[in-house]
Amino acid sequence: MMFGSKFPDRILVFLVFVLLGSLSLFVSCGTSSDLEGLRQESVYDRVIRTGKIRCAYVICPPACIKDPNSGKLSGAAIEAIQMVGKKLGLLVEFPEEVGWSTALEGLETNRYDLIATPLWTNADRAKIVGFSNPLCYNPVYAYVKKGQTRFNSVAAINSPDVRIATIDGDTSQVIAESDFPKAKRLAMVQSTDYASLMLNVATKKADVTFADPVGAFFFQKSNPDSIEVLDKQHPVRVFPTCWVFRRDQFEFKAMIDTVLDEVINSGTMDRLIDKYLPAPNLLYKVALPYQVPSSLSASKDGATVVR
Repeated sequence: MMFGSKFPDRILVFLVFVLLGSLSLFVSCGTSSDLEGLRQESVYDRVIRTGKIRCAYVICPPACIKDPNSGKLSGAAIEAIQMVGKKLGLLVEFPEEVGWSTALEGLETNRYDLIATPLWTNADRAKIVGFSNPLCYNPVYAYVKKGQTRFNSVAAINSPDVRIATIDGDTSQVIAESDFPKAKRLAMVQSTDYASLMLNVATKKADVTFADPVGAFFFQKSNPDSIEVLDKQHPVRVFPTCWVFRRDQFEFKAMIDTVLDEVINSGTMDRLIDKYLPAPNLLYKVALPYQVPSSLSASKDGATVVR
């Protein structure tokens, strides 16, 4: 009878020794790299232990601006991450300035915890890094030389006699390859300055390129009457713009996202965007995830009442 029976003591002791021996064998068979992986400190644990978030940054107004004299950083994304750190009781440091072509490497080598200048998400990047919730959304349009009459629609770009200015590994290349495979490309290396995309169109080396209105605004400010949007009503892409950190850091992501949501839902993120954006309507703000019931209204003294 199984229930209520007493297991013989000698057999029980024997089974305990067998179990311990099996566990020892299992552990000893693990490679040093396996054990090192188990011991590796997560980004969340390191941030909590040290009390600080180490941020890399890419100079990219209006998200990240660097004073040439003092070296002080400002910008909508910089103020936002500083606010997140303050709410968490964590110091935010900016130990390293990086370029877009090298920014992701430092995450894997733990030189910093987060890239404070937000990055557009895409499928290729999603395989190697993690993203926060969006701070905003950036539309991307097709830009052509100002005054051109060759194209009457974006669809007309997909032709063998059209040349698109692209940067290797950049969103411009992704869009050209996926949406306009028949067109030729004027491809530039990954380290090429973003403005070169539009400069090649302005100088007729290329017929079209793809850029966001913020980048185009700054280019047109220095090069007036040089380029224009082909179709203002239809962006070719709309990208979430997010902070970046190491892949699989779920605890760190949850912490950052929770506080970022607080910054967005309070209206603070919108105010930061308005503060630094050089002109209105250059990007899309994050929509609030809730709706105030129509039964709520403000009384004469300003208090909210329910009817």
